[in-house]
Amino acid sequence: MGFEGFSQYRYILKVGPARMIGLLQRVSEASVTVNGQAVGRIGRGLLVLVGVQRGDSEREADRLLERLLTYRVFPDDEERMNRSLLDIGGGLLLVPQFTLAADTRKGTRPGFSRAAEPAEGRRLFDYITSQALRRHSTVETGVFGANMQVALVNDGPVTFWLEVAPSE
Repeated sequence: MGFEGFSQYRYILKVGPARMIGLLQRVSEASVTVNGQAVGRIGRGLLVLVGVQRGDSEREADRLLERLLTYRVFPDDEERMNRSLLDIGGGLLLVPQFTLAADTRKGTRPGFSRAAEPAEGRRLFDYITSQALRRHSTVETGVFGANMQVALVNDGPVTFWLEVAPSE
């Protein structure tokens, strides 16, 4: 293998394809406050921190939303995680969080070269929010780029890291 092949291999391992991230938490309640004002609040449902990476598109946003709405994390009558957000009619609180795209493999300070540029991150966060509002009855959000205080009561606790690769 020549130097070019090795370089490409390192690139794939180091950067890889963009993966839109959803860190979901099953909650009994959650809220987002900005400057002392509540901007989003739900009861039972999912709080989802959304990370947009370079190269993400509407396709990844659509797939992530589909997974969020149908991911079976709520208990059925036998206490097994067999019900989705759509099944229970719970709330969905979407919170933009670019730090999910951080590269933390080296050093003591995270790098953010994987995160989407702010304008693109905002566009895709707004897109996933608009699609969620079309598909689900209770959708609230945080404020892109704001210093937010997020409060939640994690039910379980149940927390899952979802990544949506371009090929999904």
